[in-house]
Amino acid sequence: MRNDVAHALLRAVSALVPTPAPGRLSATHQGVETSLDTARKSACATWLLLAAACPFLAQTPLTLQDAEALAIKNHPQVQAAQLNYQASQQAVAEARSAYFPTLQGDVTASQGNPQARIGAGALVASRVWDRFGQGITLSQLITDSGRTRNLVASSRLQAQASSQTYQATRYNVLLRVNQGYFQALQAQALVKVADETVAARQLLVDQVTALAQNKLRSQLDVSFASVNLAQAKLLLIRAQDGVAQGFAELTRALGLDQQQAYKLNEEPLPPSPPADSADLVTQAFQQRPELAGVRLERESAYRFERAEHDLSYPTVSLAGVGGFIPYIHQLTTQTVPPEYESAAVNVEIPIFNGGLFAARREAARFKAQAADQRVRDLEEGVARDVRVAWSDSLTAYHQLDVTAELLRDATMALDLAQGRYNLGLSSIVELTQAQLNLTEAEVENLGAKYDYQKSYAVLRYATGMLR
Repeated sequence: MRNDVAHALLRAVSALVPTPAPGRLSATHQGVETSLDTARKSACATWLLLAAACPFLAQTPLTLQDAEALAIKNHPQVQAAQLNYQASQQAVAEARSAYFPTLQGDVTASQGNPQARIGAGALVASRVWDRFGQGITLSQLITDSGRTRNLVASSRLQAQASSQTYQATRYNVLLRVNQGYFQALQAQALVKVADETVAARQLLVDQVTALAQNKLRSQLDVSFASVNLAQAKLLLIRAQDGVAQGFAELTRALGLDQQQAYKLNEEPLPPSPPADSADLVTQAFQQRPELAGVRLERESAYRFERAEHDLSYPTVSLAGVGGFIPYIHQLTTQTVPPEYESAAVNVEIPIFNGGLFAARREAARFKAQAADQRVRDLEEGVARDVRVAWSDSLTAYHQLDVTAELLRDATMALDLAQGRYNLGLSSIVELTQAQLNLTEAEVENLGAKYDYQKSYAVLRYATGMLR
């Protein structure tokens, strides 16, 4: 790509800097000023073109392994999945906090009119008086009939499922990196083919034009050759656009906000795919992190259902208070002591709450059953993806030999057609058709190579081996 861009820039610079005609050497003063102005514009255009070429001339080597490591490090989806996993671990700590005592400090000051009573509100001590006190309150869960244990287990399973989601996100990013990498390689190779095609057809146009000027070929031959050249130029333009799109996709897959120029290395062709997809489906069921994640979510849902069922059982807790009252307005002859402490054990037994706990229990059961169906649905989807990826990779693998043979035959046909045309035994139509066949064969051969690399990457992803 760097050589292609450099050649294009040199051609553009040459077009911008005119070559003076012989008559210009003895031009008038006005002609000299015009030449100087043209030279200044040409120099500015040259600097602009060289500045635009710098990103392409300073390409950074990038292997597929380096691209994968860069994407794992930079891609925002990977970072977001990792943060979600860390957040899910804190949910486990939240659930486990019920095992530990709760201790809080209180500082209270009150003022009230003597002998008054509180006459409205909740059932509390009705007497009010001036006081200032400080103390602590302690509460400790003794047992809630296994609810907290099930909640902790459910949150821990959810955290493990979040870990699998993080791994699945990494694998998705790796797949997009592989696809973008091979797509960019294919686009660069297509530019090279298109550039060589333009050069070959330009040579034919020049030869036929020279023969036509000498009355050895007709103008019709020149027209056919020119049409062939125009088609090659269109192919080159579209191939260059494919390079731009390929690098844009690769930049997105790498998780970069600024596009950079990379020199991509060719990767060896992977081995042939297995002869059968049954073992691949079994492997995918064991290796795919998405499946492991939904299975863990299903287990978490069933543990949560058991936790909701435990709401109907008694809860035993311990409560204790203690403190010091440095000031109190004594209202009776019986002195209120300046210290206080108390402890109690409370047993809470649910009797009736309008069917709240029963509804929560049934909702949790339905969600657990829905999780069963999600596992089943994903297993069927994974099996389909594996079979489709295996079939695509097998087809792409078989196309390698066919396109290689097609390229050999098209090359031989062009050599024969060129020889027949030079000897005057065939028309320009036969030669241009042979050129067209060779170009199509080269494009198909390139496509088969990179299509197989991309389809094999998809197969590895479908079986959970792209990691």
